[in-house]
Amino acid sequence: MHELGTVIYIIETVEKLAAENKLSAVNSVTVQVGEVSSIIPDYLVDFWKYARRRSDLLKETELKVEPIKAVTFCEDCMKTYPTLKYGKECPYCHGPNTFLVTGNEYIIKEIEAM
Repeated sequence: MHELGTVIYIIETVEKLAAENKLSAVNSVTVQVGEVSSIIPDYLVDFWKYARRRSDLLKETELKVEPIKAVTFCEDCMKTYPTLKYGKECPYCHGPNTFLVTGNEYIIKEIEAM
């Protein structure tokens, strides 16, 4: 249940940016969440609906979540492939020398303000 901590971090970040930019309202916050980040998007949205009520600035703000595909790179054949479909072993050369390129992160992509 680290989604609550993630939501609190997002709220604190948005409030800080809003204060720095003298914003009076925020319509929405868009975050991108990696497929293998261990963040469950539905939980993130549910916790957002709860936590935003504590913020005067964000009480009516919508949280939008966009997925980031998990992509793995194979050092043996120098190709990328979808991580969820094939896992750690490269589907092209079956080599084990792979690493995750994207899909483990979360990013505050956009803040729509008035």
